[in-house]
Amino acid sequence: MKIKTTVTIFTILFTINSWAFYEGYASKNGDSLKDFIEPEALFLLTENPIDNISIIDVRPENAYQKGHIPTALSFPSKNIMDRLNELSTDQFYIIYCETGIRAQMVIKKLEKSGYTKLLNWGGYKKWPYPLITGLN
Repeated sequence: MKIKTTVTIFTILFTINSWAFYEGYASKNGDSLKDFIEPEALFLLTENPIDNISIIDVRPENAYQKGHIPTALSFPSKNIMDRLNELSTDQFYIIYCETGIRAQMVIKKLEKSGYTKLLNWGGYKKWPYPLITGLN
């Protein structure tokens, strides 16, 4: 009984900790985006945007409207694949969500569609600066 409980607890803790492993994942040509993984660096990017880098929020639209990182575009995970005509494969994308899990699922789908310049920034809650409310 004790061993079974220990294994169960270990499995739960491993699963929870593995969610954080997605943060910082860069696709094939996305390594340069790792320069923006720290909130301070992403903040500077929002203050001084670079034309070929976009920040994408893949949370549901209502979550985006309640508060998102400045300059982030809303592409909810449930319909991002239907909006690929709005996303160039030449652009770099920093993608975030609530925890990083949804962002990783979207990244995997985008990779299958030929996107190679992607970074999973993780969860928006690590953003220590004011969020923007409403639509951009």
